[in-house]
Amino acid sequence: MIFLQAHSGVRYLVLLFAAATLLYAMFGVATGRPYDKRMRVTAGLFAATLHLNVLLGLGLIFMGTFYPALIGHIFMMVAAAVVAQIVPSVMRRRPMEERTYLPHVVNTLVTIGLVVGGIMAIGRSVFGSAYS
Repeated sequence: MIFLQAHSGVRYLVLLFAAATLLYAMFGVATGRPYDKRMRVTAGLFAATLHLNVLLGLGLIFMGTFYPALIGHIFMMVAAAVVAQIVPSVMRRRPMEERTYLPHVVNTLVTIGLVVGGIMAIGRSVFGSAYS
């Protein structure tokens, strides 16, 4: 039961860091400011909380909480975790003068879409409780 509550609760951290990443990246695009460490840290926190939530979800499955509707949820969430990691990994390897904010905007929007789709795949509301 505690894993389910943790898994459901970490969702709000994922959404919070998604919003922070998206807003900071959009601010960077709009102002044309040079790429900075805060963007890397914010995107990393977003990906890390999403990875944590995937691990909590896998823990739930291994503890015996499984029903067929979870298949779509699992695939969407694993895809979201993979997509969330792509841009931060690519940007880390680019020279500083080639790093931009726009890929973070697109990456975060795609990831949020996958997360929302994954939540809705099990019939839950994005901002509702695990029991509604």
